[in-house]
Amino acid sequence: MELLVASAIGILTAGGLYLVLRLRTFPVIMGISLLTYAVNVFLFASGRLTVGAPPVLRDSMESYADPLPQALVLTAIVISFGMTAVVVMIALGAYLGSDDDHVDDQPQDDTQAEGRS
Repeated sequence: MELLVASAIGILTAGGLYLVLRLRTFPVIMGISLLTYAVNVFLFASGRLTVGAPPVLRDSMESYADPLPQALVLTAIVISFGMTAVVVMIALGAYLGSDDDHVDDQPQDDTQAEGRS
């Protein structure tokens, strides 16, 4: 189970980093989303992977799941949803303002630079 979760975190992180390094805005937004999913799974796994255990310890219970990582992941999901909405609106505004969705500035040709001088 731990190998599966660690592999999922690694694959999500690798895919997110690959998409963040692209030159278009939509893959960058998807890459940031994948990175937040990887962090959420990592936070959830940090509270020990227990199956079928209640999140609250009682007198008759032997084991329980830690509720703190669950609360952290729930908060992170809400924050990442808001962050994604803001980034999508900024990217849409940049696209509508310049008719181009490249993340970095385009280098100018030498002929264009000489014509402006």
